[in-house]
Amino acid sequence: MGLDFIEGGSADYENALILTGFGKFHYLLLVVCGLIYANTAVGITIISFVLPSATCDFQMTSEAKGWLTAAPMLGMVIGSYFWGCLADTKGRRIVLIAALLLDGITGLLSSMTPIFSLFMLLRFINGFAITGAMGICFPYLGEFQPTKYREKILCWMEMFWTAGIILLPLIAWLIIPMELKIHHEWTMNDRMFSWSFSSWNLFVAVCSFPSLILGCSLYMFPESPKFLIECGETDLALEIIKDIYGTNSGRDRSEYPIKSLKGNDKVNTIMETHNRSKRTLSMRKRKHLKILFMEIWDQTKALCFKPHLRNTLLTCLIQFGITSSYYTLMIWFPELFDRFEAYETKFPNTSASVCDVSSIVLDDVNGTLVDDFCGGSIDTSVYLHTVILGVACIPTSFWLPLCVHRLGAKFFLVSSLLLAAAVTVGLYFVVNSMQNLVLSCLFEALTSMAISTVYCVMVDLFPTNLRVMAAALSLTFGRGGALAGNLLFGYLIDLNCVVPIVVFSAMLFASGVLCLFLPNTGSQALE
Repeated sequence: MGLDFIEGGSADYENALILTGFGKFHYLLLVVCGLIYANTAVGITIISFVLPSATCDFQMTSEAKGWLTAAPMLGMVIGSYFWGCLADTKGRRIVLIAALLLDGITGLLSSMTPIFSLFMLLRFINGFAITGAMGICFPYLGEFQPTKYREKILCWMEMFWTAGIILLPLIAWLIIPMELKIHHEWTMNDRMFSWSFSSWNLFVAVCSFPSLILGCSLYMFPESPKFLIECGETDLALEIIKDIYGTNSGRDRSEYPIKSLKGNDKVNTIMETHNRSKRTLSMRKRKHLKILFMEIWDQTKALCFKPHLRNTLLTCLIQFGITSSYYTLMIWFPELFDRFEAYETKFPNTSASVCDVSSIVLDDVNGTLVDDFCGGSIDTSVYLHTVILGVACIPTSFWLPLCVHRLGAKFFLVSSLLLAAAVTVGLYFVVNSMQNLVLSCLFEALTSMAISTVYCVMVDLFPTNLRVMAAALSLTFGRGGALAGNLLFGYLIDLNCVVPIVVFSAMLFASGVLCLFLPNTGSQALE
């Protein structure tokens, strides 16, 4: 391309990115951010395999299971906006690292606790941390991409989510059936204490290591240059862009033709008033903390007024509808498969719906503990079914990035959500485990594609200083819906599953309709 856009050796961010070329750096960043996204899939749905295995160890009722599945979601509700505020004031990369390391450490600790309340608290912190990684990885990746490639690259993230959904049951299948039981008892001050470590504890521990590894690997990547320009640090942003040029082209970074970057046209209040970047403000100093809180408050107000109010409301409502349905059913699918297997083993050659299976299994154990199925093991077909759920997403994972430029992100959002609503209604009419599996696969493929597409679209909808915060606000609404959905499902699946099925299908339908009002994206440079 020509260099006519360079004025006196200066260029705007979009043209500066184009001159770096698209190559090795962008592929490496996609892999790391994709693995982070895959790791969030593992972190969010890990409880679904712990539930059947840990029932006896923690003596859980169905209500207790509902609270345990809700604990990470509650952490996500509280953590989403917290991490979003930090990422829009302190930087994407450092906050992403902190969230991943916190998730890994608390995950390891949760694998070793024998106390149900402490385990639930640590899984709450896991949810608090993992939502930060999920909310930041899309904006972080997107801000490095030229407009020509941005939407397609962001859509490839769906493939990594699919990989996470497939790997989780495979890891569980490898570890949880192991004959592992370490038990230790001791006496202190005339009180008896005990500690045990089973295969499901090992499974939780193993699933914690990717967060630690990915958090450390991010030290090799730079801060988002787009964010640095927003902070007024154009010289540092240019140095990073030169490094990207060197990595992609194999040439010396000094050959990069641009000598300076044009700053943001909008007024940077902190830079003008205090002559320093907001990244350099210390959270330990009261004066600096006050400045940061004022900046966060101003940015929050900006999301609630024109011109951003419409997009804020739309994304929050869409996230609420999708997330409440998706995460609730995905966390409970292994439990439902387990109940189908238990029922069909006890009553062979007998057809029954999801609702019938749940109510009959409950009647067999008088509505208290699941004593008849308290062996601490999961039928191997449950692992297989969950792997199949992930494999079912592979076609849509390719279809989305390959066709998003031709059909548009809005087409994928609307069509996938309306079809997912119809599939959810169909769950009520299944009469055997095979039909349940087929509809579950369709549900997983459609809704996971919709969620990834929403994240892609949000990168374009908001300016840099509001991008992560806007994503975090919508995630807060989404996780709030997931929390409510888990509590509702935990109470009603054993009593009357018609209500949650109707509610979730209605939410998916409403979300699909709301997507029609979103603006078209992917053709303009980031603000």
